[in-house]
Amino acid sequence: MSDLAGRVAVVTGASSGIGAAIARALAKRGVEVHAVGRRAEGLDGLGSGVRPRILDLTDDAAIDTLAEEVMRLDVLVHCAGAISHGPIADAPVENLDRQYRANLRAPYTLTQALLPALCSGKGDVVFVNSSIYGNARAGVGQFAATQYGLAAIADALRDEVNGLGVRVLSVFPGRTATPRQARLHEAEGRPYRPERLLQPEDVAAAVLGALELPRTAEVTDVRIRPFFKW
Repeated sequence: MSDLAGRVAVVTGASSGIGAAIARALAKRGVEVHAVGRRAEGLDGLGSGVRPRILDLTDDAAIDTLAEEVMRLDVLVHCAGAISHGPIADAPVENLDRQYRANLRAPYTLTQALLPALCSGKGDVVFVNSSIYGNARAGVGQFAATQYGLAAIADALRDEVNGLGVRVLSVFPGRTATPRQARLHEAEGRPYRPERLLQPEDVAAAVLGALELPRTAEVTDVRIRPFFKW
């Protein structure tokens, strides 16, 4: 297994849920983590080795500032995003615009800004996607469209940067016990049973497992689903 200690990582969406779990797990391995979130709440409690970065990734100027300050980078984890449900017939296009900026444009722009540092360090890029990829259904067309697009960006990027020593991983977790999932259950009128869902630490463990592989191997896609025995 590859030793992650001493590496530098940027993790978006790090104030809660999967992003926070990945940031904590990396920090415990001795990684210097730039934990990105829109609010200070949640970022300060991630432990030693974590540097909070309060940024709105839909703001291009904020991305430029981060790229200027992070001179060295080994791992980039995209975990920030937005979600809205609603039928295509009447879901507001403003919701589509918001999800596009958060789920697709922001990771594209941030990757573009940080790619020189990643290539210099022969690093890793991780896109935390969703199990909705390949499973679009009624009511989630807007969100699914952004996740299909994110997978396309990851696949194209992999083909472009593998030759430069950069690995690219897409992770497709099923429903995970996060604050966002709790809100979705409430909106759907269903009881929230977090013990029956994936845990954020489960996804973090899968990501770290891929990152710790020797450089002779690359994991390209990881699908994870809850394993609750009814």
